[in-house]
Amino acid sequence: MTAISVGSNITGSPTFGGTSLDESITGSPTFGGTSLDESITGSPTAGRDRDLLNVTPRLTLKWPTLLSIVFMHLGLMVAPMTFSWPAFWVFVGLHWITIGLGITLGYHRLLTHRSFKAPKWLEYLLTLCGALALQSGPMKWVATHRVHHAFADRPQDPHSPNRGFWWAHVFWLLAYDEVLDHPTQHWRYAPELANDPVHRLISKTNVLQQVILGLLLFFWGGWPFVVWGISVRIVFAWHCTWLVNSAAHIWGYRTYETGEGSRNNWWVSLLTYGEGWHNNHHAYPTSAAHGLRWWELDVTYLTIRLFSLIKLAEDIHLPRGNPAKLPPARNVSLAERWRGNLPKPIHVNPVGVGAPIEELPPGIGI
Repeated sequence: MTAISVGSNITGSPTFGGTSLDESITGSPTFGGTSLDESITGSPTAGRDRDLLNVTPRLTLKWPTLLSIVFMHLGLMVAPMTFSWPAFWVFVGLHWITIGLGITLGYHRLLTHRSFKAPKWLEYLLTLCGALALQSGPMKWVATHRVHHAFADRPQDPHSPNRGFWWAHVFWLLAYDEVLDHPTQHWRYAPELANDPVHRLISKTNVLQQVILGLLLFFWGGWPFVVWGISVRIVFAWHCTWLVNSAAHIWGYRTYETGEGSRNNWWVSLLTYGEGWHNNHHAYPTSAAHGLRWWELDVTYLTIRLFSLIKLAEDIHLPRGNPAKLPPARNVSLAERWRGNLPKPIHVNPVGVGAPIEELPPGIGI
């Protein structure tokens, strides 16, 4: 298999159905016969000159998101009163299924970066597991993460810690983003998912899936299973995932100079099945392995290798060549973000970046 090109290091796949990523996210100039700029602003050119580096965005609170977060945290108040060992193991098992398999392996390494290939039925199953983590549907999650890689720690980054730890950790979720919270962003930044009817269905039924799971847990083990299998699990998983955005961009060590502030953080990695080796990940976004030293434990990558042994994963990508590095920050207009114009990380020597494991020289690997 040919090594992945520089332009593919955000998505992990240079083409979608024979169309390049740049073309797939910018090549559709109209929606229903109306230009994108015009459909957003009422004018073909309005907003084109808006400089996101020199304006203070007006924050609009997303009340449904706020109420959902508060409601789930309130569920923790009854957790001690409903504790039982069976309920605790339900929490542990569902945390592994929804975060270890769903978010880190499914949403992140498979859907967002395409660091390996899996049968379509397994991709859908992993996506459903990720949706049960209640971190939004796959299309929005993937689109948001791809934008993060393109603008990491710049003003356009949805959750940069440059605006404070708590902004990166949770407050960014509460503020309406006029690009990422608009439905058309799915087609810009995650076109292959937006064109897939199964992924669209999973995205649309995200909350319903949680309700169904809650009912199943109630009939299985009563309220203890609901509290620990829904509220405790979701809140704990939220904070684990959020720590990758906040702590792993503030504390830890840096192995690579990537042009942004990502860090390798061992305790975040323990909580997130290997996602805390974040500097490694920003250096090699399409790599299935985030732990790149023998002592950097990466449970998610070990799971991918296990899948490969039973023929459920192939074309596993590992680092090769020089690490990615974001170009210097520049002014990016709102219209550019609408059109999906993402800056590409710079590679001194792009050949081999994201190379399949089968193409690595002997002795290179994890």
